[in-house]
Amino acid sequence: MEIPANRDEWAPLLDQLAKKRAEATAMGGEERVARHRAAGKLDARERMERLFDPGTFVELGALVGNEPEAGAPHAPADALVGGIGVIDGRPAIAAAEDFTVLGGSIGTGASDKRYRLVQLAAQERVPIVFMLEGAGHRVTNAPAGRRPNDLQALADLSGHVPMVCLVLGASAGHGALTAPLSDFVVMTPSASLFTAGPPLVKAALGEDVTKEALGGPSVHVEQSGVVHNLAADDPEAIDLARSYLSYFPSNAWTAPPVMETGDIARRDLGEILDVIPPNPRRPYKMRVVLDMVVDRGTLLEVQPAFGSAVVTALARIGGHSLAIVANDPSVLAGTIDADAADKATHFLGVADAFHLPVVFLADNPGVMGGSVAERSGALRHVARMFVAQHRISAPKFHVTLRKAFGFGSTIMAMNPFDGQTLTLAFPAVTLGASPAASVAQSSKLDDEARERAIAEQAAGSFRAANTMGYDDVIDPRQLRNVIIDGLALSDARSSGPFLPAPTYGILP
Repeated sequence: MEIPANRDEWAPLLDQLAKKRAEATAMGGEERVARHRAAGKLDARERMERLFDPGTFVELGALVGNEPEAGAPHAPADALVGGIGVIDGRPAIAAAEDFTVLGGSIGTGASDKRYRLVQLAAQERVPIVFMLEGAGHRVTNAPAGRRPNDLQALADLSGHVPMVCLVLGASAGHGALTAPLSDFVVMTPSASLFTAGPPLVKAALGEDVTKEALGGPSVHVEQSGVVHNLAADDPEAIDLARSYLSYFPSNAWTAPPVMETGDIARRDLGEILDVIPPNPRRPYKMRVVLDMVVDRGTLLEVQPAFGSAVVTALARIGGHSLAIVANDPSVLAGTIDADAADKATHFLGVADAFHLPVVFLADNPGVMGGSVAERSGALRHVARMFVAQHRISAPKFHVTLRKAFGFGSTIMAMNPFDGQTLTLAFPAVTLGASPAASVAQSSKLDDEARERAIAEQAAGSFRAANTMGYDDVIDPRQLRNVIIDGLALSDARSSGPFLPAPTYGILP
C-alpha cells in the first residue's frame, strides 16, 4: 500500500505551532528578561531547569494566554511556567510565576493551570514545587465564580505528597497563600511575602511601609515563622528544595527512602563527652551533637531562625531518612516557648504524614513561664505539640540527655508506653515536676530537705529505669548505635504498606 505524502500539508500547521511556542518561551521579551537577570535572579524557565534533573523538564500549559480575549493583554504562558520533570530520578511537578509577564499576576488561564498541576500531583501521587514572584490575581480578571481553586486543591493535597514553596521575589495576594499551605517554605533576601502589598496597605490603612518591612525575611523567617529557611539566592533556594525532597517518599503511600550515604556504619561517639557537660546548668550547642550522631553531611535543619530553643532537622542515620526534634540548651536553656512548640508541631505533622521515624532528644527545664509566655498562648502551643507527638504512627525514639521537667518531658515524647520504639536516658539525668532548687526556695525547705530533693532528682535516670520509665540508661557514646538498633527493630513497620494519615480530632 502506497503511503500518501502529507508532509507539505502539515508544514504550515507545524510552523504555526513552532511560532506559538516561541512566543511563549520569549516570556516578557528580551528587555524585561535581561532586567530580571540583572537583578541577580534566574528567570522562570531557568528556575524550572535548575529544579529538575537536566533534560527532563516537559512544559504543560505553555499555550495558555496565547489567544487573549478582546482587549486583554498578550500574556505568554499567562505568566506561569508549569510542567513535569524528574528530581533526583523521581517524577515531580512544578510551577514558576513569571514576573516578566504582567508582574507574574494570575490570569484566568493561569488560575486553571495552577489547579490542573495540583490536581495532577494528587492524581499521580508526586511532589509539587511552587516558585513565587507575582502580584496575585490580575485586576482585569472577570469574577471567578465557581471556577476550580488551586488553594482548595492544595488543602486537599496536604499530607498526600510533599509540597514545597520557594518565594523568590515579591509575592502578594492569592499566590502568597501558597506558602503557608505548603510543607516547606524558603525565601531569598530580596523576596517578600504579604496578603497585600505596600500600595494597598497605604490605601487601606494609611501605613507607609516598604515591602521588606512588610513581609521580608526578617519578618517571616525570624518573627512570624511563615517561612522556614532563608537561602542566599535563587540557585541555593532551588537546591535546598531538591535536598529537602530527598528525605521524603514521593507520596504518603510509600516508604521513606533509604540510601547509601558513605557513613551508614555503627560508631562510638567519643567526642560527645567533650561537648555535653554532665552539669545540667551548663549550656552546649545541640547542633554540634546532631552533626556527630547523624550520617556525615546529612543534617538539614528546618526553620533554624525561629523558635530556636528547639531544633527541628531532617537527617539520615544508617542511610534511613528521619526527623529530629531536640532541645537546645544554648537557647533559653532549652525551655520550650510558643514559637518553639509551634515550629515543632508543624514539623511533626509533616514527618508523620510521610512516615519518617522521629528522634526526640530532651534537655529542657520545662515549658516557658511568665506573663509574656502566657500572653503568647504558650499553653495552647505546647498542648498542640503534645497532641502532634502523641499522634505519631511512625517509629519514635526518645532520649533524655540531661534534664526534663514537667510538661517539658511529656511533649518531648518521654512516655515509653505511648508507642515509643525506644525510650532511653544518659546517666546524668535530672527529672521532676520542676527543678528542685527552685521548688525548695519557693517552698522554704530547710537545707537538709533541699539537698535531699536535689539528690533525688539527680538520680532521675536510674530511678526511672528501675520502674521501666526508661528502657535503658546508655553510655552517651552509644547514642548513634542505639538509634541504628531501634531503626532495625522497627524495620518491619517502616517498610509499609502505608496510607495517608487520617484526619481526626481537633488540635488545641
